This record gives sequence, structure tokens and C-alpha cells, in this order.
Amino acid sequence: MPMKKTLLASAAVLLSTSLSGAALAQPGERDLDIEEANRELVVEFYERFFNDHETEQAGEVIAEDYIQHNPDVPDGKEPFVSYFTGFFAENPDSRAEIKRSATDGDLVWLHVHSTNGDDDAGEAVVDIFRVEEGMIVEHWDVIQAVQDEAANDNTMF
Repeated sequence: MPMKKTLLASAAVLLSTSLSGAALAQPGERDLDIEEANRELVVEFYERFFNDHETEQAGEVIAEDYIQHNPDVPDGKEPFVSYFTGFFAENPDSRAEIKRSATDGDLVWLHVHSTNGDDDAGEAVVDIFRVEEGMIVEHWDVIQAVQDEAANDNTMF
């Protein structure tokens, strides 16, 4: 019973958060053409930036006042580009394979397998980008190391 109460309490918190002004699209209000354009913009940016390491060119779609929620990466376009230019210089084998993508309003979600060379099991990453008027303006991520062994037969991807 305690588990059930905890789950119900969590669901209630999520529901109240959703109803308290979070930027969720209402049924019938989504513009799927804009969402798809945002998804394509983010996927192209991601491929060029994180796989081709074209930080300056791909960074052209990053807003000057870009907001970063990863505590290791600074806010702002120039600091973001500089951070990863240095990272890729030190980690030239770094790659990020997009496994799936989705949209919700102005948000684009990517599920990614990030590795740093052929022998690296890598990390499972969920990147969330907010797009505004054709520019990436904000980013969140959740990162989990890929384990050698699992308690089930499922993969992380």
C-alpha cells in the first residue's frame, strides 16, 4: 500500500504542476508543421555539431542568449560553442547517434547513444531543446551510463 500511495501522490503532483501554467499544448492547438520544422532543425544541428564537430557552422542556429541547464556547460551561444570546440579537440572520436526524436509544442526531444570511441559503451542521453522562431534557445539533458550488465534482457535503446 505505501508504494501505491506514493505513486498516487506523485501523479497528483505532476497533474497539479501541469495545470498550474506549464507550457503544454492544449488539444487541437498543436501546429505539427512547425513542430516538424523544429525537429528537423534540431536533428540537423545535432548531426552537424555532435557528429561532424562543425561547432561554428552548426552553432548558427543557437540563440545568443541560449539557456543551458547542464551544470557543466555555460549559458550563451559563444561559451557553448567554445566549450564543445575544446571538448571535440580533446575527444575527436566523440559521436552521438540519435535513436529517436519527438516534439511537443516548442520542445524537441532526442534519445541518443553517445560514445567516445569504438571501445566505449557510452551513455544513454535524453536531450530536450526549446526552439523559438527557428533558433535553439534552451537545453536540458538527462544522462545515464550504459551498463555492461542489466537485470533484464532489454537494451537502453
